[in-house]
Order: sequence, then structure tokens, then C-alpha cells
Amino acid sequence: MPSRKEFLKTMACLAAGAGLGLDVMARSNARPAPFHINRSGMGARMKMRFFPYELKLRHVFTVASYSRSTTPDIQVEIEYDGVTGYGEASMPPYLQHELGSPESVTAFLKKVQGIIGGFDDPFKLEEILARIDSLSDGDAAGKAAVDIALHDLAGKLLGAPWFRIWGLDKDKAPSTTFTIGIDKPEVVREKTRECAGRFNILKVKLGGEDDKRMIETIRSVTELPIAVDANQGWADRRQALDMILWLKDQGVMMVEQPMPKQRYDDMAWVTQHSPLPVFADEAVQRLADVPSMKGLYSGINIKLMKCTGMREAWKMLTLARALGMKVMVGCMTETSCACSAAAQLSPAVDFADLDGNLLIANDRFRGMEVVGGKITLPDRPGIGVELLEERK
Repeated sequence: MPSRKEFLKTMACLAAGAGLGLDVMARSNARPAPFHINRSGMGARMKMRFFPYELKLRHVFTVASYSRSTTPDIQVEIEYDGVTGYGEASMPPYLQHELGSPESVTAFLKKVQGIIGGFDDPFKLEEILARIDSLSDGDAAGKAAVDIALHDLAGKLLGAPWFRIWGLDKDKAPSTTFTIGIDKPEVVREKTRECAGRFNILKVKLGGEDDKRMIETIRSVTELPIAVDANQGWADRRQALDMILWLKDQGVMMVEQPMPKQRYDDMAWVTQHSPLPVFADEAVQRLADVPSMKGLYSGINIKLMKCTGMREAWKMLTLARALGMKVMVGCMTETSCACSAAAQLSPAVDFADLDGNLLIANDRFRGMEVVGGKITLPDRPGIGVELLEERK
């Protein structure tokens, strides 16, 4: 039986190889009929601009350790030959140590501007994004913003949405969860009533002192299936398993990050005994993290803001599938720009948590929509968004 060291070495090689295979797949599927590439501007230079944009939440949002009513965000636009690709960096305050702060991402994007301006071929995604990734060890949200804008631009120049470039069937996109944060029982009931007729599955934030009361409050209003995100809130493995067993009886379908991400042995034990699939969230950031999740979790949650964007998200998805793991795609509180970018992967996942744009009151874009609780992808090229009239 191979040692863990040998296993991880093999998986690292597989992770590296995943990138090559994915590029070939993208090229081989990137020719929808009719296939047009706008080449009139070949030889031109790309131009990038960015600006801060504060996201205003419809409701105060609460997880196990934090509440907020706004989210800092930076909007990115990359122009080439009269075509503009859109991206964004969302930076919830409690995650800025991982994603980057508005200040650090702004400084990072200033460096990127010079690099972007040096390229005259927007289809060199691997080369451009690898160069950008090397600028900083962090600032994942800033990297994601540039990645999304470049993918949007390339897709628009190709005349195809990315789900089609990747060879996916948009009709296989799943229902998205709708998130209900920790709150007082009367507020939880009100939020549940608001969304019970519009969604097919709810996502409930747990990890606090009244987890069972949260679920019981929701169950007093609806029998919809539930996904649970404990946000590392359960400290004891026996407690975690007991909660999961109880949650299964309450109609819960899956559990995200039940314990602190450093508790490897405990997580492996919980996953082994759990009757529900257990997904890594905080425990997995980028492609290099995926191999070590095998055996610790049933699946991984991929978020563009954490993994630096669509390029790496697609590689993570492919590697996780090769390891026999489940996959979900999630988001932060974001505009329809980043949510629509993540939704391009949704036909290939088991669960989707793409409601971040529905949680804000000042969206700048129209993109993927939720119809009857199900993710509905437009046929517009790139990430499928169009800019709305500016809102004050």
C-alpha cells in the first residue's frame, strides 16, 4: 500500500497534469457553430481599469462569529478592441486575511495594470494569469477579479459562453441554495417565508449556541431540503457527528466544514461515520489543497474569490472528480458578475450555493438568474452578464 507521502506526490503530478488537459479541452470545445473570433484588433493592447464598489446587503448577514450589512468590493474592467470584460473582487471583512483587503487588492491591481497593458493577445490566459499569480502570495480576490474579466473578454471575442467552451450542458445546472443566517427566531421565520416559495433548497448557517433551535424554527415554516454550513463551529468530533445524525432526521442533505480545518484526524473520523456528505470549505483554497482533502471530506466547495478565479476553479473541479470526490460551487456576497462567472461551472457540480447576488440591493449586472429555484444560464458570451444602468 503506498505511503501518504507517495500518494501526495502522485496527486501533485495529477494536479499539474490537470491544467494541460483542461487547456486542450477548452480549445477543442471552443468552436460553437458559427465560430467567429474578432481579429480586427489583433496587435492592440489590453487596458484595465478598476474602482471600489461597496455592496449593500438586503439583510444583516450573520455567521457563527460575525455580522455585517455591507461588503467591500472592487470592480474590474479589461478592454480590448472595443470589447470589455468584467470582473470583481469581493472581500468580506472576516475573510480579508485570506482574500486580501481593499488596500492590498488595490495595490495589487495597480501592478497588474502594467502587465495587462503589455499583452496584445487576450487568449493567452495561462501565460497572463500565471504571471499575475506570481505577483503576490495572497490577494486571491484581486487575482479572481482579473481572471473573471479576462475570461469574460475571451468568451466575448470567441462569441460563446464559458459553459459551452467547457463542453457543459446548461440544462444540467442544479438548484441553488438560498442562505439564511443566524438570527432571532422571528427574523429566521420571516426570511424563510420570503424564500420558501422561490427556492428548492435552503442553506442554513450553524456553529452557534442554538443550532437545533435554528433548524426547528425553519422547520416550523417549511419542509424544504436544507444544506448546513457550520463554519468550523463544532469543536468536538462526537458533538459534530451527533449533530449530523440529528440533522439527517431533519431533512438536511449535506454539511459544510463542521469542524476547525486543522482537525485532520477528527474530520476524517466524522466523514467516515457521517450519513451525510461532508464538504470542505475553509479547509480548501486552491488546486494544491485538493489532493489532501481525499479521505478527510466527501467533497470540496470551490469559490472563485478563494481559488483566484475560473481558470483554477475548473482545474480543481476536474481533479476532485478524478479523486472520486463530490463538488459544490459557492460564492461570497457578490454582484451578478462573479456569481455568473461561478455559475458557468454549475452544470458539472453536485451542489451550488450561488445566491450572493440575491443578497445585495445594488447589483450592477444582469446575468445568471434563479428560475423556480434553479440556476438558469443565459446564452450571452463570456460569463453571460450585461451592465445595468448605474445605480446610485
